[in-house]
Amino acid sequence: MKKTIILILVLGVLGLVLGYLIFGKIGSEYVSIKTIFGSTTKVGAFVNEFTGIAKIKQNIFISGGIGVLLGLIIGFRKAK
Repeated sequence: MKKTIILILVLGVLGLVLGYLIFGKIGSEYVSIKTIFGSTTKVGAFVNEFTGIAKIKQNIFISGGIGVLLGLIIGFRKAK
């Protein structure tokens, strides 16, 4: 069980990193990590939606979720 949890965490973080590298660019520059993981106000949420940052955040978090799911599947398959 411990190996499964470690695998979930590692693949989840790897998914976030890969998602950031793939989806984290606007133009030729990466969006700051603080912008992606920081909390937003209502005005900030509107700005994020307008600039496309909300979609970038969504794609990065989906990539992390896929990593977690893969870690869960691989971890349980190895446990059998």
